[in-house]
Amino acid sequence: MTIALLGCGVVGGGVLEICSSRSDIELRYVLVRREKPELGDKAVFDIDTILNDKSVDTVVEVMGGLSPAFDYVSAAMRAGKNVVTANKHLVAHYYCELTQLAKENGVAFRCTPAVGGGIPWLHNLERVMRLDKVTAFSGIMNGTTNFILDAMHTEGCDFAEVLKLAQELGYAEADPSADIDGLDIQRKCIITANIAFGCCLLEEEVPVFGIRCVTAADIAAAESMNRVCKMLAFGKRTENALSVYVEPSFVPRGELEAAVSTNRNVISFETELTGKESFYGQGAGRYPTAYNAVADCLDIQGGVNRFYTDIIQPAKPDNSAEKHPYYVRFAGNDAWLDELTVAPCGDGVVTGDVSVSEMHAWAAKAKSADPSLFIAGII
Repeated sequence: MTIALLGCGVVGGGVLEICSSRSDIELRYVLVRREKPELGDKAVFDIDTILNDKSVDTVVEVMGGLSPAFDYVSAAMRAGKNVVTANKHLVAHYYCELTQLAKENGVAFRCTPAVGGGIPWLHNLERVMRLDKVTAFSGIMNGTTNFILDAMHTEGCDFAEVLKLAQELGYAEADPSADIDGLDIQRKCIITANIAFGCCLLEEEVPVFGIRCVTAADIAAAESMNRVCKMLAFGKRTENALSVYVEPSFVPRGELEAAVSTNRNVISFETELTGKESFYGQGAGRYPTAYNAVADCLDIQGGVNRFYTDIIQPAKPDNSAEKHPYYVRFAGNDAWLDELTVAPCGDGVVTGDVSVSEMHAWAAKAKSADPSLFIAGII
């Protein structure tokens, strides 16, 4: 097969390196924004060069962001080219548009590296759905937040210290907002939910609370309950409702998620026939992510000519039926929180069971009164 690469940063460089050692994939073009002499005649600066070359059957997008990535990917599909992308923001934001465009133009659209890095998560989700019905999923989908929380537990680091270390190691960007505010994991959660449950969710309808304000006192609170703080994504489908959300969670020691260290991920699904299955590995990085991008290309070469599911229906999450206790650290007085509180816990309190929708709605408003507010579900 003949492919073109859009972008040649960390992941793109990995794709280039892997493909250079293979005889079954020709990487003909690399779209770049500035001169890269090491690419030789592979480097091009105009997307039309790729679009007009009929020998290019697949485009691999690793540019990131929404623009111009969306325009380039859309144009590639209209030109009859298959698309592989590692861009979770692009897929989550334009899910309906891109899946429909791929269907209309009869091309494959794959995004395995967008969720789980090197973990073949979406591939296996697609595989199990051929025989079984996925009823729920959950897991650690962001290596940066897991690295931070793990270091705070095991090394006693404070948040600012370990965030700086994560940036130095390349786990976190110079602007870490997408990770620490939960937007990265929210996008991966949306893609997973859309595929697993055959829906099309909007980003603004999936509640998320991040770890920007987590403190050593919050970590100590989790440990006082014999639990570990982890940043988790959740999805659940019943006959009457669809629940999807992202939040920090106090996970009991002994549970699989509690044992996941450093920047690794673990994601699980539950099905009617097989029960719970879990997938563990590197959730990000040059080679893990590039590996799944090239693996997607090989799947297409082997005959895969579609998206992971043909069922795409608009849906809106309803998290009102999902209830559990919360740990809440809030500097102020609040009658609603006072009524829910069952016990003090360090700098915060523990609530009785409260719905996810209620707690996230309250937290969104309470942040204006206390920007340092922190909540975590107790599971």
